[in-house]
Amino acid sequence: MISSNLKKRILTSLALFLLVFFIFISNILLAYSLLVLGVLSVLEFLEISKRIIKKKISFTLINIFFVSYVFTFVAIFLFSSNNILLKYLLFILLLGCIASDLGGYIFGKILKGPKLTKISPNKTYTGALGSIILTLITISFLFFYFMNLFNLKILIVALITSISCQLGDLFFSFLKRKAKLKDTGNFLPGHGGILDRLDGIFFGIPMGLITLSLLIK
Repeated sequence: MISSNLKKRILTSLALFLLVFFIFISNILLAYSLLVLGVLSVLEFLEISKRIIKKKISFTLINIFFVSYVFTFVAIFLFSSNNILLKYLLFILLLGCIASDLGGYIFGKILKGPKLTKISPNKTYTGALGSIILTLITISFLFFYFMNLFNLKILIVALITSISCQLGDLFFSFLKRKAKLKDTGNFLPGHGGILDRLDGIFFGIPMGLITLSLLIK
C-alpha cells in the first residue's frame, strides 16, 4: 500500500517534470522560474547557515560563496537558452537529477533494506541503487531519443550525475542535521523546501557537464 506522503511526493515529482517541459519551451518562464528558485534557495540556505555558523566572518563568506554559486548556476541556464544543443544537454541532466531523486525515494520506501548512512537515516542502499537505475534509464533514453546517441560514455555520465546528486543530497542533509531541521522549508507538498529538491541538482548538473565535456568529443 502506497503511503499518502509517497503519493504526494510522486505527484509533486510529476508536476516538476511538467514544469521542466514548460520552462524548456518558454524562455520567459525559464528566466522567471530560475530567478524565483534561486532567491528561495538562498533564503533557505541563509536560515540553515544562521543556525550553524556563529562567527560573522565565516557566515558572510560562506553565504557569499553560496549566492555566487547559485546565480552562476542560474546564469548558465539562462545563457544556454540561446544554444539549442547546450539547452538539450542541461535539460537532459536536469531530468536525470529529478529521476535520481524519485528513484531513490521509491526504491527506498518500497524495498527498504539496510541504512546507507547516519547522516540521513531514511537513505538506504536500495534507494541509492534505485537512484542510479532510474537516472541511467532516463538519461540514456533522452540522449538516444533527442540526439540518437547511446554508448558507454553516456552511461558513465548518467552514473556520475546520479552519484553527484546523492552526494549533494547527503551534504545538505548533514547541514540540516547540524541545524536541527527536518526540511529546508515546506514549499513543496511531500518534498519540503526548495533546497530539499535542488540540493542534488546543484551537484549533479555541474558534475554531469564536466564528465560530459571530458568524455564526449
